[in-house]
Amino acid sequence: MKQIQPIQIWVNGSLQTATVFNLIIINDNLNNSATFYWQLLDSAEVRLADGNLTMGEPQYDQWGTSSDVNQWAYEWAATKLNITLA
Repeated sequence: MKQIQPIQIWVNGSLQTATVFNLIIINDNLNNSATFYWQLLDSAEVRLADGNLTMGEPQYDQWGTSSDVNQWAYEWAATKLNITLA
């Protein structure tokens, strides 16, 4: 899990604030594609939004050569979701 710059999300009729970003790999074909499950959570780690992202080429190769693959994946996913890691 990573802290993010707070963002407002409309959830069940009210605005909630997401401050935590969680990213879990759910599939990796070990060749050229990986799928991640993401969550935006509030400060009590209650899920406000979630979904899946698929990484393909050339990002998959860049991810595999990174010195910190976890941080690289978080940064990639944050960019895709237009959120800012804190």
